[in-house]
Amino acid sequence: MPGRLPDRDIAAIRDRVRIEDIVGEYVALKRGGADSMKGLCPFHDEKSPSFHVRPNHGLFHCFGCGEGGDVFAFLQKIDHVGFVEAVEQMADRIGYQINYEGGGTSVQRDRGTRSRLVAANAAAHEFYMAQLREPGAETARKFLTDRNFDAAAAEQFGCGYAPAGWDTLTKHLLRKGFEFKELEGAGLSRQGQRGPIDRFHRRLLWPIRNLGGDVIGFGARKLFDDDTMPGKYINTPETILYKKSQVLFGLDLAKRDIAKGHQAVVVEGYTDVMAMHLAGVKTAVASCGTAFGDEHLALLRRLLLDDNFWRGEIIYTFDGDAAGQAAALKAFAGDQKLAGQTYIAVAPDGQDPCELRQHSGDGAVRDLVARRTPLYEFVIRGLLADHNLDTAEGQVESLRRAIPVVAQIKDNALRKAYATKLAGWIGWDDIQTVVRRVGDEAKRNRMGGGSSAGGRQAPPARQAEVVAEHPAARPNPNDPTLMPQRQVLAAALQYPAMAGSVFDSLEADAFTHPAYAAVRLLIFEAGGTGTGLGGAEWVNAVADRTDDLTMHALLSELANEPLPVKNAAGIPRFVAGVLARTQEAWVGRQIAELKSKLQRVSSTEQPDAYMALFGDLVALEQYRKSLLTQAMGNHNDFATGA
Repeated sequence: MPGRLPDRDIAAIRDRVRIEDIVGEYVALKRGGADSMKGLCPFHDEKSPSFHVRPNHGLFHCFGCGEGGDVFAFLQKIDHVGFVEAVEQMADRIGYQINYEGGGTSVQRDRGTRSRLVAANAAAHEFYMAQLREPGAETARKFLTDRNFDAAAAEQFGCGYAPAGWDTLTKHLLRKGFEFKELEGAGLSRQGQRGPIDRFHRRLLWPIRNLGGDVIGFGARKLFDDDTMPGKYINTPETILYKKSQVLFGLDLAKRDIAKGHQAVVVEGYTDVMAMHLAGVKTAVASCGTAFGDEHLALLRRLLLDDNFWRGEIIYTFDGDAAGQAAALKAFAGDQKLAGQTYIAVAPDGQDPCELRQHSGDGAVRDLVARRTPLYEFVIRGLLADHNLDTAEGQVESLRRAIPVVAQIKDNALRKAYATKLAGWIGWDDIQTVVRRVGDEAKRNRMGGGSSAGGRQAPPARQAEVVAEHPAARPNPNDPTLMPQRQVLAAALQYPAMAGSVFDSLEADAFTHPAYAAVRLLIFEAGGTGTGLGGAEWVNAVADRTDDLTMHALLSELANEPLPVKNAAGIPRFVAGVLARTQEAWVGRQIAELKSKLQRVSSTEQPDAYMALFGDLVALEQYRKSLLTQAMGNHNDFATGA
């Protein structure tokens, strides 16, 4: 068994890894203020970004669903791995050698873990690519060259070949030190009647990668008529690495162009992705072994995020057959915000992009994307194609079918525009009658309920339930009376060196909300701001003092909450100012208590006690005045953007 991960190595790896780079492989991040980046949360469905990353602190937090933590916590959640694997994964990424306590640097990692399965897939991919160059792979190479894919293209997309023989790959990987249970867990081998055998035989292969670029599975294409394996295409079965509903072929290559160009092109196969990319359409992706679904769409949405949330395009290259029409109708019935920016591209004669490039060249592929048709138009015209519009009967029937579809468009201006277009496409002279009928149908739809959007509010509702269950532990983050307390705790977690001894000297009763008082106590128990720790290491040290999940969520909020400063230069003045405001509020409460005591003490009967209290009151009033001056001075600096 491996030794223990040393804390010093965990801290060193965390410090060297840029959390924004890791998160950025899954989420398009935009600048959101001083030391803050934001994007759409990968852990719950949302339409406006509430997911924040703090690069200088090494932390992330979603203010919608409450998930948060450091880079290791992110990997544990997004890749479904344990803490040790997350640390080892990042160590491998930056080339850091872990010195396991009780085992040294040569300690072998746990068999069957995610990192071992990734390594097995990588070794298999290397083997398959080498096999593609062997004489036995002539048919696979010809398949590619017949479609205008040369050796450079095959290498670019990692194409490989599964050779003949029942256990060629399995024996190769066993010799490299892998165990059968690992090969089985990675979907590379399976148990045959006479022992372990390869999953793929005599097939052309494409590696399927996750957003980080790791090979997590393979897609395999039939080449020979006597191939008894079922289906023209087969894929790696579901494993802990490969979830077909959560991965898109080519997304590792396309993700940066998708985020930069605000466009994603969805095609149907591996060769279509290759054709698109080689023709210059670098945003093409395809689903692997399953239909394009909601989880695939969520992947693209996170990459298509813009400052105004949605400015992107999704272009589907459906075939012009019944299946393509059905897919378009499904997209039409989905998220209307997306449907309004969704397009359909259908090649001449029902060709797929690979065939189009093969027969007409790269320019034809680029033109296919350029000539895309808006989804609404594609669906409506598809309905009209079933009728003879040269007859009155055909026109009336087409109106009956198309008006309810146009009425489903929720954007009022867009709905009226398509109602007008519908009249023109049919050849109906009375345009206003069509517009009015579409409007009446839309009104009936609204009166009938409209429950389709109701589920979109689930994350805030769940958050409200959490607040209701823990009223004392989750203060209102927008309560103005508590804002100085919240901000001073955020400052202590984000900039402990700046908060320093002034924060540590704050009394526990300076925090009037039980949750904020509890956070102050946790900071004290972690050694105070003078420990010399910072970033994720400091926040984790504080969080380790409690097992309460609600407190963990609050700590994550505070550690990631953007401070109201225009730039980093204003942070020291802000921290000093909010410390002064918190002290001033506490001193104000002490003054109120002293005044109450003075009213109960007689100046004639207890002159000494009265004068002592009065002296304390004068001193506190002077101290409060100096704090108020300091707080207001720093507030003015902040307000003017100094």
